[in-house]
Amino acid sequence: MTKLRWGVLSTAQIGRTQVIPAIQRSNNGEVVAIASRNEQKAEEAAKELGIPKTYDSYDSLLDDPNIDAVYIPLPNAMHKEWVIQAANKKKHVLCEKPVAITNSELDEMLIACKKNKVVFMEAFMYQFHPQHQRVKELIEEGVIGDVAFMRASFSFYLEDRSNIRLSNELGGGAMFDVGCYALHVIRNILDQEPASVYASANYHPELKVDTTMAGTLNFDNGIVTSFDTSFDCAPRESYEVVGSKGSINVTSAFRPDTNENMAGEIIVTKDDGTTEVVKEAGDQYTLMAEDFANAILNDQPLTYDLTAMQNQMKVLDAVYESSKKGEVVKL
Repeated sequence: MTKLRWGVLSTAQIGRTQVIPAIQRSNNGEVVAIASRNEQKAEEAAKELGIPKTYDSYDSLLDDPNIDAVYIPLPNAMHKEWVIQAANKKKHVLCEKPVAITNSELDEMLIACKKNKVVFMEAFMYQFHPQHQRVKELIEEGVIGDVAFMRASFSFYLEDRSNIRLSNELGGGAMFDVGCYALHVIRNILDQEPASVYASANYHPELKVDTTMAGTLNFDNGIVTSFDTSFDCAPRESYEVVGSKGSINVTSAFRPDTNENMAGEIIVTKDDGTTEVVKEAGDQYTLMAEDFANAILNDQPLTYDLTAMQNQMKVLDAVYESSKKGEVVKL
């Protein structure tokens, strides 16, 4: 087998507009089927994207012996059920973030995937863009001195208050939707896990989900970080790392693919006032799909492994716990 044969569960926008086209651009994967509980939607998506086969149920797609792996962009609260169902059908699974609602849910998913010997990964696509590796290299080279502080932000104004992102029953909320990127990038760039979390949030009185959340992650080595996310703020997606001799600001932290040539911009400011702009280009969605397929086709380790997924979920759990209790949560 030279190409991984993918099936897609649902016609969700992220799949139609980003992930399916990225798999089709990849050198080691092909999308062979898509399923929807609405048969017409499946047929429309298949025609639009050139997918040869459709199914009117997720179970039917999972029963197809000619599908090796599935991509799951279903609502957050449905991830556990369908990751486990896919694993039990011996399908490898790439699941949208956040991979679960709680760490205990993730534990159940991991047990099913291990039992069935399938590869399982959370779709944090941003981390595959080369700009973040370049940031790590600049830090390692001592360009900004010793790191003392980092902040990360991801927000946008969600005008439609009936949007699925605000459904408590389906696992909605700003932190689950985009704030998880801010948590992830802090841990990713610093390459370590926080010792404690403190978070404060605005929970919508009727919808019962967070529409704005902010907080801090503190690390044992003294580095302090802050994160914020919102459905009530203007669009922002950036992070900044501040050291003793300067700072690094990444202006398109999570969606550089929307820029010309899919290029991210890294602004390095020194303590003497000089500024340098570094640009790195990369197709992050395709790089993610290729990394996942390579792990299966060539028995290679994933770039984003199960331990990293578990650590992310533990931090996300702690953030929600802190925001509801109003106190510091130790990890």
